[in-house]
Amino acid sequence: MALRAALNSAVRQSRASTNARCLGTTASKQSSWWDGVEMGPPDPILGVTEAFKRDTNPSKINLGVGAYRDDEGKPFVLSSVRKAEEILQGQKLDKEYLGITGLPDFAKGAAKLALGEDSVVISEGRNVTTQTISGTGSLRVGGSFLNKFFPNNKVIYLPSPSWGNHTPIFKHSGLDVASYRYYDKATCGFDAAGAMDDISKIPERSIIIFHACAHNPTGVDPKQEHWKEMSQLVKDRNLLPFFDMAYQGFASGSLEKDAWAVRYFADQGHTFLLSQSFAKNMGLYGERVGAFTVVCSTPEEAKRVESQIKILIRPMYSNPPINGARIASTILNTPDLYSLWLDELRLMSGRIISMREQLVANLKSEGSTHNWQHITDQIGMFCFTGLKPEQVERMTKEFSVYLTKDGRISVAGVSSKNNAYLAHAMHEVTK
Repeated sequence: MALRAALNSAVRQSRASTNARCLGTTASKQSSWWDGVEMGPPDPILGVTEAFKRDTNPSKINLGVGAYRDDEGKPFVLSSVRKAEEILQGQKLDKEYLGITGLPDFAKGAAKLALGEDSVVISEGRNVTTQTISGTGSLRVGGSFLNKFFPNNKVIYLPSPSWGNHTPIFKHSGLDVASYRYYDKATCGFDAAGAMDDISKIPERSIIIFHACAHNPTGVDPKQEHWKEMSQLVKDRNLLPFFDMAYQGFASGSLEKDAWAVRYFADQGHTFLLSQSFAKNMGLYGERVGAFTVVCSTPEEAKRVESQIKILIRPMYSNPPINGARIASTILNTPDLYSLWLDELRLMSGRIISMREQLVANLKSEGSTHNWQHITDQIGMFCFTGLKPEQVERMTKEFSVYLTKDGRISVAGVSSKNNAYLAHAMHEVTK
């Protein structure tokens, strides 16, 4: 009996050892599957925030953040959003799936917001508007649609520079990316001559991206006469415009002014694509509320386009989230809340404009002899200061002011409390 027990114990130990070796071999094989995965570069903007968090200087400033902050430097939730949430809470709504194209009342409201209440495009039924996962998701749906159905040159032309996520979004959509001149480093303004020259040479039947307002990252927008000239060039070259409108109402405080270019192109008979985000203008960052619109030639064409957009979205994310769309729709379709929202848009945009004006005034008080007019000429959340990389490095090392290497600052991170300190740092590194 003792011998049998010893033999059984030995067998069990042998099996355990064999199993362990097998598991080790399997784990080894599995771990080797990803040997070819390289370490990716850190995100330049997130890297700024991480470095800011490690800094112990009580005067430190984070100018990399891409979200609105109040004058205390804290996240701001709009009263119109809070009131919409209260209304929705009282309705005790379910959490069922939305349709593929999202909440219908939201899509209708988004289209009217962009194209105007009296839009001929809408009244004729020539627009396809679908809810998306914020502006990024809208651009991704648009890129996929263009890759599958745009019959000609699958190259999309971006302004130089453009939002950092534009290139990866469109490349992952299967499109090639090129650029046209946009920003003039010498003036920190719009390179009108360069832009017009480049656009006039873009191959016919190509796609061109326009920032509708509050150009990211420069804060530099074309004037209305520039938009008119670009509209004619787009017609002459037979280009397909794709508008990215992430800041309507947030840039100037006027929904109409910020949507002027989009509505002008519609009035001029262009067919185009449009991406909208409600992250900035409603403060719905984490709710991921966006819309994608295709302006078509006929209602029949619009129906065919919508059917294919549904087919593209279904395997991508099936349908969009419901909560943020309900909030946005409630604001857009409730007159009292809509009016309150307009007031809050003017409040947010007004604070940012005020910070720009104060910064220029404080730079003059510091004794700076540089021309800083571009700071107030630019608009929206972001500003290209004109600071060079070595000056940016000094700003961080000597003053704990964190911004991206290209000199871009988020004006939302500037407050009445840190404005003078920022001006002092900028003067010290540029004098």
